[in-house]
This record gives sequence, structure tokens and C-alpha cells, in this order.
Amino acid sequence: MNIMRRITNPAGERNKDPILDVLRRVLSKTEPNLRLLEISSGVGLHAAYFAKEFPNITFQPSEYDTTLFGSIDAYRQDVKNVEPPIFIDISKPCTDWQNEANINHTSGANRFDYMLNINMLHISPIACAHGLFDNAAQLLKRGGLLITYGPYAVDGTLTPESNVRFNESLQHRNPEWGIRDTKELSTLAASKGITLQEMIELPANNKCLIWKKDANHA
Repeated sequence: MNIMRRITNPAGERNKDPILDVLRRVLSKTEPNLRLLEISSGVGLHAAYFAKEFPNITFQPSEYDTTLFGSIDAYRQDVKNVEPPIFIDISKPCTDWQNEANINHTSGANRFDYMLNINMLHISPIACAHGLFDNAAQLLKRGGLLITYGPYAVDGTLTPESNVRFNESLQHRNPEWGIRDTKELSTLAASKGITLQEMIELPANNKCLIWKKDANHA
């Protein structure tokens, strides 16, 4: 049983406005009936906060850790355009998901205009990065956007020194974790018909990456 209680997220409180500034530039505020799937929603702070700015977009939060569903529900209580959270293991194909995003069950293919993933890629195995792009290729509409946020290395270079130390601590905790390189991610994405459109520098040595599903990719 998930008790509806908001869990605080100090990092989320700090980064929500810088990320929102990016979303204001890349998401439509006028086109009606748009849908956004958030992968790894955490405590639910971001979906509820961003959805208030985009009443034309229905936000679908998801999380691997179902113990966080109560917090996600608590954050979305007063926000009409945020759906109840669903369980997603992003490392698995969306055809295997047991929820409404399963493309075998509800025509989920090409269903979402946007996908959003915040602070997951560096604290998960590389299989999750593969799964993120594999599933984005299936779930996004043609021309749809995937927005990812977190620390990244760029073309083999990781800076500043604080990110180097952070990466070392991540790999000490779990050898499968670590800050991903944009070059490696771009190669993964390209194999699925997704290209990196823009890299936006944000505070605390983090970046927003804007990815786009090719318009001619099924």
C-alpha cells in the first residue's frame, strides 16, 4: 500500500527551474492534447511542477521503484494533467510492459509527443541507456522529442574535477554506474533514428540534452 506523502528532494528543488526554462523553449504551450512520458519520475516533484506550466500536455509519470508511487500521487493531487504513476523498467522493451504504454495492448507505438528523463543515466546500468533510446524510438511520434538531464562527459572529456570525483564515487558504489559520454549516447540514439539536436549547459555542471526522433523513422 502506497501512502500519499510527498518526499522531499533537495536536488530536484534546485534544478526544477533551470530545467523548466529549457522546457519552455522546446515544448509547445499551444498545441492541444499533447502527451509526455516521464521515465524515472523519482518522488514526483518534476512532473507536477512542469505540468502546471503546460496545461495542454498530459504528463505520464513512471517509476521502477513502486515505493515512490505514494509520493508521486501526493505531488500530483492538485494537478489535473498528471496521470497516476505506472511501473516501467526502462531496460525492458515496451512490448513487455504491463501498463497502458505497452504497445501490444493499447497502440502505444508513436503515442507520445515527448519523453523526459532526469538524473537516471548515470545511476543505472548502461542497459537502461540502451532501453531509453530503444523505447523512445517505439513510443515517440515522428519528430517527437526526448529530453534528458544530468551530468555528461563530452567527446571523451569529463569536466570539471568535481564531476570526475562524482563519477569515481558512482563507480565505487556500483561498477555498472557512471557518467555517460554524449558521443556514446549519440551512437546509441542514431542506431534508433534519434539524433542529438542541442546540448544546453545548466547549473551544477549538468546539461539538458534535446534528442529528436527522425521525422521519417517509423
